[in-house]
Amino acid sequence: MKIKNILYGFCILLATTLTHAQKAKVAAANKQYERFSYIDAITTYERVAEKGYKDEKMFQKLGNAYYFNADLDKAGKWYEELFNMNPDQEAEYFYRYSQCLKSMGDYKKADKILAGFYAKSENDIRANLYEANKNYLEDIEANSGRFNIEDAGINSPYSDYGTAFVGNKLVFASARDTIGVYKRVFTWTNQSFTNLYSSEVNERGQLGEPKRFNSSINSKFHESTPIFTRDGKTMYFTRNNYLDGKKGKDSQKITLLKIYKATLEKDRWTNVEELPFNSNDYSNAHPALSTDDKVLYFASNMPGTFGQSDLFKVNINSDGTYSTPENLGKGINTEGRETFPFISDDNELYFASDGRPGLGGLDVYVTEIKGATFGDIQNVGEPINGPIDDFGFFIDSASRVGFFTSNRDGGHGYDDIYKFSETRKLKCNQLLNGYITDKESGQILENAKTTLFDDKFNLIKEGYTDADGKYIFKEVECGKTYYVRAEKKDYETNEGKIATIKKSGETKFSLALDKRIKSINVGTDLAKTLNIPIIYFDLDKSFIRKDAAFELEKVLAVMKEYPKMKVDIRSHTDCRQTAAYNEALSDRRAKSTRAWLIKNGIEASRLTAKGYGESQLINDCACEPTNTSSCTEEQHQMNRRSEFIIVAVD
Repeated sequence: MKIKNILYGFCILLATTLTHAQKAKVAAANKQYERFSYIDAITTYERVAEKGYKDEKMFQKLGNAYYFNADLDKAGKWYEELFNMNPDQEAEYFYRYSQCLKSMGDYKKADKILAGFYAKSENDIRANLYEANKNYLEDIEANSGRFNIEDAGINSPYSDYGTAFVGNKLVFASARDTIGVYKRVFTWTNQSFTNLYSSEVNERGQLGEPKRFNSSINSKFHESTPIFTRDGKTMYFTRNNYLDGKKGKDSQKITLLKIYKATLEKDRWTNVEELPFNSNDYSNAHPALSTDDKVLYFASNMPGTFGQSDLFKVNINSDGTYSTPENLGKGINTEGRETFPFISDDNELYFASDGRPGLGGLDVYVTEIKGATFGDIQNVGEPINGPIDDFGFFIDSASRVGFFTSNRDGGHGYDDIYKFSETRKLKCNQLLNGYITDKESGQILENAKTTLFDDKFNLIKEGYTDADGKYIFKEVECGKTYYVRAEKKDYETNEGKIATIKKSGETKFSLALDKRIKSINVGTDLAKTLNIPIIYFDLDKSFIRKDAAFELEKVLAVMKEYPKMKVDIRSHTDCRQTAAYNEALSDRRAKSTRAWLIKNGIEASRLTAKGYGESQLINDCACEPTNTSSCTEEQHQMNRRSEFIIVAVD
């Protein structure tokens, strides 16, 4: 007994000691986490977790540490542990977990988690984008397959990313370290701080051996994402808050990012200065220039940002000053990360985002700049985008060749630069065409006017049918809703709604027109001539409803126009119910219709009425003898009809 108690006490003491030790390790890891030393924090957290220690906050931070380092597979592992421990997490964890699931190819579960995210944050831009684009994978598929990609040939085992051209050189950022024995390490990634490198492009378009870009630009901290003016004499770039040997820090003693400017004088980059809208308290990064070099776009988490980082712009004034930064708005930015902007010569804004429905991690998106507004935002599709982070998109609009960065599997290092050639532009065009015909005869109608409207009935185009009755509207947008209107003399105008296909190609849509002047003879059914649908009655009733009276007014008008016309009213039912019941009900309805016309001024001698029940079915939907049928409701509806047969005209 004593021995058992001693052993039990020792186990309690050991367990208590281990628990205190584990908690101490977690506390130390927390400090590292808060200092953004994520790699060290990961190591500590995982060692604790592997010993079976479970803590909700630890799983959150462990998942976040991998998530912020773009290792979504491992982040997903710990977010799964988090949700297994407590599924009632804050909305942001639902979103991050869904991104990780996408990176692992589990889109079905990712969408389920996203639905939970939407339920918790209906006002979130990302949630609303998901709710409005649940078929986003179909849209991405339609945009995919437009690029041939290959390794750029300049990658190292470290992080290489972000590209821009100046002259015949490609300039990019790299964490490779080529100077001296001592290597400064960035604790967030345990890699060297990034410097700018350049690689000369030869006549065959191949990149030469990378070299350090310029000693006056590179510092002992991060430099990245340069952009150059058209004349190649001014550059903007990202650097840690460091200038002239002085390092700036925010209130948490963290050195953030700023955008700097430099000018080229006698083949040397000089006059390095930070831009006036920078701050020690938030980061500005990844500059991009408009096609005329007069607007600077960039990413920032400054006050007024919707998410983790937003895209902003400033005007570059002629005197060298800058306007107040302007957020590009909720049409572009979300509560996630919008970053790495690039403006093509086609005046298109490319950027990376993890706040929009995508394939996982950061995806590249594109939109057309339309003055102060933007066009539809589209995911550029595979193979540029994949389940991990894809960003830093750059394209030469003339050659359709460019570069992007990704941390996808199969690369050399943490991030790698890939070269691509675009085989087909994203802009999707449809050819909308069809035939305009006579509804009764089916004959083609030449020279019929056709008009195209958008979904808000704004006029887009007009045209006329050719000798074959065909109309054509060229360069219609894909995946859009339009209205086509057709009109011709002596015909009633007709209009129809059509949604174009989401891939480049052809959408067909034809319209048939009713003649305004229609011939009538003995035997003509006025219901067909006047396009009268079913005369509806309430269930088991025979009194005339308001909607039926509207249709009967057409018959009334024709009979008053032709005072010698006589009409036989015939009412029919489908086969359901007994034959006797249907005959009696239809007869009451026919006579009720006759009574309405008499009441409204038609002589009784001009009208006869009879119900035929189910005795004159126009299809094979008979029910006898069981009063049941396998026909559809649409098939039964064809039998429930009213006829107004002209029996005399003169």
